[in-house]
Amino acid sequence: MPLLEVKDLRVNYRVYEGTLKVLNGVNISLEKGEKVGIIGESACGKTTTVKSVMRLLASNAKIAGGEVRYAGEDVLTMAKGRLRDLRRKKMSMIFQDPSAALNPVFTIRQQLYDIIKFSADTRLSKEETHEGALKYLKEAALPEPERILDSYPFQLSGGMKQRVSIAMALVSANELLIADEPGTSLDVTIEDQIMRLLKKIVEEKEISVILITHALGTVKNFVDRIYVMYAGTIVEEGPTKEVFNNPQHPYTQMLIKAVPKLTGGGVPEGILGQVPSYLTPPSGCRFVTRCPYRMEVCDQVPRMYKAGTDQKAACFLYDEGHRSK
Repeated sequence: MPLLEVKDLRVNYRVYEGTLKVLNGVNISLEKGEKVGIIGESACGKTTTVKSVMRLLASNAKIAGGEVRYAGEDVLTMAKGRLRDLRRKKMSMIFQDPSAALNPVFTIRQQLYDIIKFSADTRLSKEETHEGALKYLKEAALPEPERILDSYPFQLSGGMKQRVSIAMALVSANELLIADEPGTSLDVTIEDQIMRLLKKIVEEKEISVILITHALGTVKNFVDRIYVMYAGTIVEEGPTKEVFNNPQHPYTQMLIKAVPKLTGGGVPEGILGQVPSYLTPPSGCRFVTRCPYRMEVCDQVPRMYKAGTDQKAACFLYDEGHRSK
């Protein structure tokens, strides 16, 4: 049994203009100890997917269908007490903006102490709580942990705030850690340090990871498998090496070509067009408005077809019946 299974997940958002049909049948899975990445352009539904796993969606969001199963239990329908236990003991999330994740009016000590006490099975003494706080800050490679505990978030740099966020997530992430663009708000040097730290921690603790990122170079060296998301749908999945070396879906091919290369070779090609409006998305393949291989059948929703050695792609190019026409 996979540690996590997302099956045919559909999520809508109610807004002034109408209903945004964001997630359109998302399917992902994660084994114990596995590291999985989700990549794609901004506003493709990556964060909505992982927030659904944590049941942290905004009040205007509605689950329109599907399941999120954690160790066989459906997270979307489980009782609040059971969900609280999962968040206390099993899974946690690192958000992309550490400044928004930390409360500006409380010291790091107050915030970290509360998380440690909340996650403990028994009542902890002040000394035990303090020792735990120092332990998690040291695991996140923070220097002078005593000084950090007495600091307010505004007194810390962006990289240090993100390390504090990692320390807080480690308190309850004993099985699953979700990292939602953990380096987005940081400069490239600090981002590299954060990602190296994360990789070291999850490998030592054998934690399963879902990593969301725009930095394709980062995800390439971090995860075992990749899911490529476009406009609320998974368009390709497969082992990381295979997806990068031999992308199958037209969107994945264009996405990888759009990445600048250190070796030069001219200006990379962008992807013409933009992500479709979720108010009126295409009825079939959602990439159809930007795809150079568009066919009549693309007005229908493609299923996942075998493509490449170990990959799958949601594209009719890999359907023998339509490819031969």
